[in-house]
Amino acid sequence: MQTLTLEPLTRAAFEPFGDVIELDGAKHFPINGGTTERFHDLARVEIGADSGGRPLINVFRGQSRPQPVEISMMERHPLGSQAFLPVGVVSYLVVVAPAGDFDAKKMRAFSIRGWQGVNYARGVWHHPLIVLGGVRDFVVIDRGGSENNCEETYLSEKFRLVENGWG
Repeated sequence: MQTLTLEPLTRAAFEPFGDVIELDGAKHFPINGGTTERFHDLARVEIGADSGGRPLINVFRGQSRPQPVEISMMERHPLGSQAFLPVGVVSYLVVVAPAGDFDAKKMRAFSIRGWQGVNYARGVWHHPLIVLGGVRDFVVIDRGGSENNCEETYLSEKFRLVENGWG
């Protein structure tokens, strides 16, 4: 079994795969007569509206995964992006690989502790939700429509996620 080292989630590290959704460093301004702070344009949502896509807003209730986490499959959404916003402070893991033909050698793994979301760009390979520490809810924004927007691939060899001493 191969290992995949977890790294902290940062905008720069995740940029090839999509957007990190967080308030630190985001464009923001007051609205509603100064009673609300708007954190603006946090992620690029792609729905393929020209091909009949529409935005979906969902809640995913993730269950804790057994430890150590092993990765044996990945999925992607070729017609639109998929954003995950945790409801509250959550610990979860993200495993990604670039869009295009799947290449296990290009997989990366990120650890999220706190309030950060991710938006997988169209076609980016990712593992389904990996929640730590109990049942956790996420608001998920993705593409709806009549076309199939989920492709899966199964790895020839499993990967085990390991920490790098930073967390």
